[in-house]
Amino acid sequence: MVMGRSEVREQAVANTGVHMTSTSPHGGLIRVGVVGLSASGGWAATAHVPALAGLDGYELRALSASTAESARAAGEKYAVPLAFASAEELARSEEVDLVVVTVKVPHHLELIRPALEAGKTVFSEWPLGADLAQAEELADLAHRRGVLTGVGLQARSAPSLRYLRDLVADGYVGRVLSTSMLGSGGIGGATYEDNYAYILDVTSGATLLSIPFGHSVDALTMVLGEFREVSALIENLRPEVVHVTSGAVAAKSAEDQIAVTGVLESGAVAAMHLRGGTSRATAFHWEINGTDGDLVVKAVQAPWWWYGGLRLYGARGSDGAPVELPIPARYQRSLTQWAERTAEPACNVAHEYALLRDQITGNLAPDEDGVPDFRHAVRRHRMLERIREAARTGRKVALAGQGA
Repeated sequence: MVMGRSEVREQAVANTGVHMTSTSPHGGLIRVGVVGLSASGGWAATAHVPALAGLDGYELRALSASTAESARAAGEKYAVPLAFASAEELARSEEVDLVVVTVKVPHHLELIRPALEAGKTVFSEWPLGADLAQAEELADLAHRRGVLTGVGLQARSAPSLRYLRDLVADGYVGRVLSTSMLGSGGIGGATYEDNYAYILDVTSGATLLSIPFGHSVDALTMVLGEFREVSALIENLRPEVVHVTSGAVAAKSAEDQIAVTGVLESGAVAAMHLRGGTSRATAFHWEINGTDGDLVVKAVQAPWWWYGGLRLYGARGSDGAPVELPIPARYQRSLTQWAERTAEPACNVAHEYALLRDQITGNLAPDEDGVPDFRHAVRRHRMLERIREAARTGRKVALAGQGA
């Protein structure tokens, strides 16, 4: 009897007798230090703190902020014992096992480097660097230091997308003929706020291509495989944008329209269109079309669809319209508390931490892939550079063999 991918994975776990533990290699909880946790909010407070709070095996032990005063305020608000005024101090602390970097992309290089030099396990939000060169520098340093790394491409940890990947691999749609993804990126719209003024600059590393498109294309390739070649259009159709409260007009050099077409390594045709801002019509829609069926992904959390809240729909053979496909309980791993909270921004981050914990403690099932590391981040950065090249030259660009 031939087993499908999901059955093989389930059997592998059963055969090895793998079970979760809540200990790090030194026998205790994995002690986390977060760079960029602020009392005033932000991504660390919105996603990382709730994710860690509901997960066995971790202790939020330390944080660092831009000043000693802001660090103390965050420490008091989130009941974190150790508050440091710099990432360097946090990285040197013997009470920190895992350094998590959640700051804006332009600061990643300077704040990740000390943790790697200290030999700490490092988890960085995506993008890893402001450009490919920075990502390569960090990945090379991590390799030389021999440390475990992770990067926050959280769609790869989503139970729904892991199930989607298995459905495709198990032949739900037959041979994949094509896939199309349409969505809005949130950023790159007609207005801007003070906190996000930096993303108006294409050189910041935080653009529609690097963040929303980067997350989206990484999810697509996780499910369907990498691109063999691409053609692309990248346009800045709103060179001036307006401040949401003051009405001040600012110049924008970052893109707000991305259209990529190409052929996957499987031979399937792929089309992706990501638009800046939000849409009054379709916020997010992803189809996978095959010889025997179709799969559809819709998002509750659009435009930031990779956060969570995904719903899968499918139809096969002579079926009518696609119907919703429930996610099997086994894809929730040990995180049953998140099964009814999938639309929360912390949901997929919690699943990332669960995978990373099992990598650290050696409890990852043999047939299960963990959190993408810095080397994976470099491959994805390189892919995005090739897409920019395709848009700049107006020519089709090969990706196979380019490490994308």
